[in-house]
Amino acid sequence: MLRIGLLGCGNIGHIIAQHAEGFVISAVYDKVPERTAEIAGVCHGKAYGDFSAFLDTDIDLVVEAASIAAARTHSSDVLLHKKNLVIMSVGALTDPKFRDDLITTARKTSTKIYVPSGAIFGLDNLKIGQISPITKLLLKTTKSPQSLGLDVTTRQRIFSGKAHDCIKSYPKNVNVSVAMGLAAGQDVDVELWVDPAADRNVHELFIEGSFGETYIKVTNVPSPDNPATSYLAALSILSLLKNLDSPLVVGT
Repeated sequence: MLRIGLLGCGNIGHIIAQHAEGFVISAVYDKVPERTAEIAGVCHGKAYGDFSAFLDTDIDLVVEAASIAAARTHSSDVLLHKKNLVIMSVGALTDPKFRDDLITTARKTSTKIYVPSGAIFGLDNLKIGQISPITKLLLKTTKSPQSLGLDVTTRQRIFSGKAHDCIKSYPKNVNVSVAMGLAAGQDVDVELWVDPAADRNVHELFIEGSFGETYIKVTNVPSPDNPATSYLAALSILSLLKNLDSPLVVGT
């Protein structure tokens, strides 16, 4: 059975620990000892406060469920220890040099880097853009003003441009667009809207190309214990882990 090391013991880490099926969480790491101990108690894995000791354990794969900063700090070391890696904080990959260096390291160590579909659907189909150019790739995201720390009373667009520029102003709101761009092999056009009437995050994908055109709308339900986290994003990691060792591969 697949042995997982969990990097990050926040809300997503809790969901993974509570719903582990088809894999075992052998080790958990977080900078906050209380969080590590709590999740270790849920999944019966061993708690670590030292990252080097965490990596030296007998695990096959590390799941990063912490932050962009944690992904940038620890990803290379994970691969150099010949552990496969799941990156939830895919915004870390907006830095071209960091991304290219990570891919180079993975090739040298014969390891894999996995990016879950996160808070959207249809990510696997976007890979056709690597073969046949996509002429329109637009992500329109609507959020409540409060989630972005804004005080506005009317629906309005606060950003329009490329995903790599969006991260400069809204670094916590790029994971979906980055995942789309990595799948399609091109930068994504992004519109970020705020709406005082919005009680959930809404992602709308507009895609056109030689294949035809499609429109996907995803309204995210917040995680039960943390409104800032998409429940779909957490479920996408569980789905990836559950099927990683399956001999039948669907939709990739």
